Amino acid sequence: MRTSYSPKNNPRVIIIQKLYGSFYNNDEVIDFPKHRFKKFIKDVVNGTIERDEFLDDEINRVLGEDFKFLNLDKVFQVILKSASYEFLYKPNVSLKIIINEYLNASNFFLEDSQTKYLNALLDNLGKNLRKSNA
Repeated sequence: MRTSYSPKNNPRVIIIQKLYGSFYNNDEVIDFPKHRFKKFIKDVVNGTIERDEFLDDEINRVLGEDFKFLNLDKVFQVILKSASYEFLYKPNVSLKIIINEYLNASNFFLEDSQTKYLNALLDNLGKNLRKSNA
């Protein structure tokens, strides 16, 4: 199920693009164009970058030793990191909204079959990260 609106309007799509550029294309400077959610986008992107190692540790802790985070597709890695940042540092946003927004955004990057797996991972991460930090 593809979303009909433009990826430029979806803040999570922009977050994924900015983080992918920073983590995998070594983008030194991240510019944030005018957007009605610019403050939110900037906060999630910068917060995820600043807490990169901590988020890696938390993801690995929750998903277990058998789970190989680095073996995942790079877009998956970016989505799991930014969603984990939101689970931990955006307590006023419900888990359901965060998960749905990232699943919608993932449609621009992933095959439909991959989103079921992503949904399961996000659900597991969200519940466990919110529970352990409550």
